[in-house]
Amino acid sequence: MINRLKRVEGQVRGLQKMIAEDRYCIDILIQLSAAQAALQKLGFSVLERHTKSCIAKAVEEGHGSESIDELIKVLRQFYK
Repeated sequence: MINRLKRVEGQVRGLQKMIAEDRYCIDILIQLSAAQAALQKLGFSVLERHTKSCIAKAVEEGHGSESIDELIKVLRQFYK
């Protein structure tokens, strides 16, 4: 996950440079889309990790309902 974040960080720096250099808008939009996709992929990785560890543990301990409600709330925010 750290490597993915570093990659996104590099993409954002590249975007800053492109804007500072007044690069072609379509090129900027393409790079912006790539950075957004990378962040979304990272989000799915965190979601998967959380579901397989934290949610599974909460279900085993008998308080999965609260964790599932919290997860659904976050998913609604994630998909806005």
